[in-house]
Amino acid sequence: MPLELLLILVIGGIAAIALLLHLTGRSDLRVLGEAQAREAWLRQFPESPIADLTLAKDGHAALIQTADDSAELGLVWSFGADTVARFLADAKLSPCKQGLHLRLADFSAPKVHLHLSQPEAMLWQAMIEAASAPQPQMQNQPPAQEV
Repeated sequence: MPLELLLILVIGGIAAIALLLHLTGRSDLRVLGEAQAREAWLRQFPESPIADLTLAKDGHAALIQTADDSAELGLVWSFGADTVARFLADAKLSPCKQGLHLRLADFSAPKVHLHLSQPEAMLWQAMIEAASAPQPQMQNQPPAQEV
């Protein structure tokens, strides 16, 4: 079989599969409820229980506050029909017209664009910045000795 014909068949087949998936609704973003966001987080991080969850109004993302000793902030977001969850340690945050843009320190998910309303984006930005602010260290002082 000539290479040109093989390329046409392969490209046409991939395009047909993509079109079929799109027309059947399988390319729509997954909408998360609170239970689905919790389940998605615990599926990827079962050792990090959830203390608090803030769900985006459109249901495509959720901020997770962990209940363990580190009390880190994490994010669950829709990626097509599936979800992705990552911790937000060392995340670079920048506001944009349609929400927030995050650059994560993770090569498998380097950028995330969150579609949020303006008030919601401001709230999420404040929460993320507060969680990533350096925490003051408590200085260990020896207990006072009684005489």
